[in-house]
Amino acid sequence: MNKVELLAPAGDFEKLKIALLYGADAVYFGGQDYSLRANAKNFSLEEIKAATEFAHQLQKKVYVTVNIVFHNQDLEGLENYLKKLDEIKIDAIIASDIVVLSIAKKIHASFELHLSTQSSVLNEGAAEFYKNLGVTRIVLAREASKKDIERIKTATGLELECFVHGAMCTSISGRCVLSNYCTNRDANRGGCAQICRWEFDTEGQEQPFSMTSKDLNMITHIKEMIDIGVNSFKVEGRMRGIYYIATVILTYRRLLDKIFENKLTEGEKNYARDVLNRCANRESTPQFFENLPTEKEQYFLGRDEVSNQDFLGLVKSYDTEKKMVTVEERNIFHIGDTVEFFGPNLETFSMTLSTIYDEENTPITTANHPGMLVKIPVDANLQEFDMMRIKMFDKKNYV
Repeated sequence: MNKVELLAPAGDFEKLKIALLYGADAVYFGGQDYSLRANAKNFSLEEIKAATEFAHQLQKKVYVTVNIVFHNQDLEGLENYLKKLDEIKIDAIIASDIVVLSIAKKIHASFELHLSTQSSVLNEGAAEFYKNLGVTRIVLAREASKKDIERIKTATGLELECFVHGAMCTSISGRCVLSNYCTNRDANRGGCAQICRWEFDTEGQEQPFSMTSKDLNMITHIKEMIDIGVNSFKVEGRMRGIYYIATVILTYRRLLDKIFENKLTEGEKNYARDVLNRCANRESTPQFFENLPTEKEQYFLGRDEVSNQDFLGLVKSYDTEKKMVTVEERNIFHIGDTVEFFGPNLETFSMTLSTIYDEENTPITTANHPGMLVKIPVDANLQEFDMMRIKMFDKKNYV
């Protein structure tokens, strides 16, 4: 069984560090130009250099998105930008426009060429076409089925990257003009206003109409994807927060490790599924992998997207002598709450809070100011970037 890559989103440097520390083998992010997530913070060239050095120190990779639909004015400075990326020694660019691929070949760039999902590849002919242009990896359209993946892999031998988790698009792989029409924000040049998630009044109907897709969740099909030759498992979410990224990446990391050790149980898979379903505010489903989606895979008549409040705090430091953890509060918690700590080098454990101190070591009953630092007695060797959340599920129930 071939090892597969776990690929994580990185909307800024903090998210990049979290993704890599929590088990991603590679990260993808955009620069301040030419990227489809204009509302993410994105990276300057100096930040791309720092991010690449950080990842390479961990023997991990970075991929930079250059995947907008290019208009003439967007071409200005593109060749110089690609040369700068090559000098930084990034591992690959993710591109959708043939002009980007041709310029990369023209300058003899050493980075790999990965084809963006924006190109909507769903067949072996298209994959072979891009292979002849120097592409070494295809990020398949989200709409690719198991049969599509198998045929493309067999016919081309290309590396295949598939989305396994995160938001879907109502239009085929992001090719949408609803945002342009309703808000004059170009979805294909980074400005998507996510019109498909709006609710629309319909004449004669009290219930508003919506057409958004439920999220993608491939947790139940990971082994099948490995078996048919998928090389990289991609998590969507450059706009998501660090708790979401940490939870999703760590869950998939541990699941993949168990699969390759041939130790994954049904109970562990079910636990992973429930954790993933809880960390986002939309329902999730495998979508196109086995069959075409039905009305059950979309929201048509309203939905309830409650903001997740599970993330309680980020570990900043741990005093081994006093056995005291310093936590930066993210959501309110109180004495008497049952919480759990998790992290990349930590076996998840739960405890009931009996004591909380503020920064001046004064006992308090509630941590209720986002960003405040509090101290909690914990008999465990916690590390910076571990996290505290409300207790989710009892693992004993998943044996």
